[in-house]
Amino acid sequence: MTKERTEPFDIDVVMARIERAVEPFPKAALFELAEKGYDSPYEQLVACIISMRTRDETMLPTALRLFAQARTPAEMVALSWEQLDRLIGATTFHEQKAANILKLSQQLLDEFDGELPCDESLMLSFHGVGPKCTNLVLGISCGAQFIGVDVHVHRVTNRWGYVQTNQPEQTMRALEERLPQRHWLEINRLLVPFGKHICTGRLPRCSTCPVEPMCAQVGVEAHR
Repeated sequence: MTKERTEPFDIDVVMARIERAVEPFPKAALFELAEKGYDSPYEQLVACIISMRTRDETMLPTALRLFAQARTPAEMVALSWEQLDRLIGATTFHEQKAANILKLSQQLLDEFDGELPCDESLMLSFHGVGPKCTNLVLGISCGAQFIGVDVHVHRVTNRWGYVQTNQPEQTMRALEERLPQRHWLEINRLLVPFGKHICTGRLPRCSTCPVEPMCAQVGVEAHR
């Protein structure tokens, strides 16, 4: 299903309306962690690794529990795999995540004096780290212009009719071509809570959505 828009699509207006609409909801977890002071590239990358296939509601307390024990590569490798696995055990695939975190932490100690450089190719070289995590770390911790595309950004921007793609990485490339750079980082910050609480996967809340007049509702068969 696709509907006719009753207002022309204006990305600046859309982002401003969503900013106001998501104020009552919890922030996206990586941005919440950054606000709490866990904003180093290393902390953000570790948090993003443990967030994979895991809801923010689980990831956030897990990351805080982990960082209470270890916030640097040196502190992390002082933990055994068993200790780390227990600390992040509430997340999915925690065994492999623990192994990946320990391996990259040791590499940073061996090659970079325990600091994670703001280097895209280095982050992508770590096992278990893809473009979404890399881009979010570079944006949040390094102040670089990158777009972090997760399931919410992918679904919502396609539902608007702003992009027409099948996979999140295709969405990332399409947004890089179309989305003004001033929105590159904030699109993830805003669309995560927007996609969780308003533009949901099933039965989106179109009747109360502030951007409904601009939305093409691509693929929406039923809504609230």
